[in-house]
Amino acid sequence: MVSFAAAIEPLRLANRLAGRALYDWRLIGERAEAATCSNGARILLDGPLAETRRDDTLLVCGGLDVERAASRPVLAWLRREARRGTRIGALCTGAWVLAEAGLLDGRRATIHWENQDGFAERFPDVTLIRTVFVEDGNRLTAAGGTAAIDLMLHQIARDHGAALAGRVADQLIHAAIRSEQDHQRMSSPGRMVARHPRLAQVLARMEANIEDPVSPARLAAEAGLSPRQLERLFARHLGRSPKRHYMELRLERAHHLLRQTRMSVMEIALACGFGSAAHFSKCYRATYGCTPYRERGAAAAQ
Repeated sequence: MVSFAAAIEPLRLANRLAGRALYDWRLIGERAEAATCSNGARILLDGPLAETRRDDTLLVCGGLDVERAASRPVLAWLRREARRGTRIGALCTGAWVLAEAGLLDGRRATIHWENQDGFAERFPDVTLIRTVFVEDGNRLTAAGGTAAIDLMLHQIARDHGAALAGRVADQLIHAAIRSEQDHQRMSSPGRMVARHPRLAQVLARMEANIEDPVSPARLAAEAGLSPRQLERLFARHLGRSPKRHYMELRLERAHHLLRQTRMSVMEIALACGFGSAAHFSKCYRATYGCTPYRERGAAAAQ
């Protein structure tokens, strides 16, 4: 619901501040009466899925359990509108629906950070960019939450100038307008760059090598450190050993894949650097208190 409101309110404010109707919008959906948000609120719709006009921009807003919402009628409608040349975008997990329809193949796109691991595995033909929003030709994607504000301010600035976009941002108490280059959240390497660049180098190497983990000794050597120096840096700045941190990164990736994809437990184990399902299950249970199979069942029941 935050993404939904964050997309519409900048347009309303642009109209108000300009003193005329710069933008108008319609709310449409597969079910013509109403759409239910993840928080249970119901939004009345203006009508069912309909043919777009030549100058329309179509935005798909997604929440929880987006795969179930990507129904055949919705996908067929999106493909039909794309063939008409309509400018199409997505807010939050709506990017999953566009990708499922094949509308992001060969394009750059973003999605909420919590869904990125599953998205990357499911849609290898999409170039995943981990920023707040992405514009690639006539495809727009915003990561979710307040990222929709930044996407809309970007559009307002392009259509009617940066001065109006700045005034809209002020009305929203949106102090800093983020660009297409701004990341959704500060990664572990990002937080460490200023404090210890060598540690940041090791953290970045870990995050880039989940499927084929690199040994702590090799990580230390690549950073110009001894294994003992690396152990001390991790203990001082992260409160854990390099081995423990690496394991947590791999298990977090596995947790996301279990909840976001239909990959088998064995496929997820291999994608996260575990040689056997048994070892993966043991490590996962020690961290999350249940087996991967039970996690998969719990996710399906939600």
